[in-house]
Amino acid sequence: MKTKKDIVKTIADDLNITQVAVKRAVQMTFDAIIDTLVTDGRIELRNFGVFEVKRRQGRKARNPRTGQEVFVPPRNVVTFKPGKIMNDRVLASTQPQQGENPTPPAPTPKP
Repeated sequence: MKTKKDIVKTIADDLNITQVAVKRAVQMTFDAIIDTLVTDGRIELRNFGVFEVKRRQGRKARNPRTGQEVFVPPRNVVTFKPGKIMNDRVLASTQPQQGENPTPPAPTPKP
């Protein structure tokens, strides 16, 4: 798992600039995304994806410890839908590489 600190270090090394400057730029980017979600409810980052605020309806649920029914109030949640480029790259990374044996298909039942 990578953290924001790892990303900052990678960018700083690649661009040969200070980690402090990169950290500030990365944090400003994250803050701008959050501010846009708060004010507009949606932000589209081309070739990356779409963040959107959606309203979840209130619902009945159960407390897993007691089994007692409780009401979960309506709330806002942030959703993310990856863009085509991200989706394609992630999908390609899960495909078997050349020389790897793919998982064999499950045997078919005999009649």
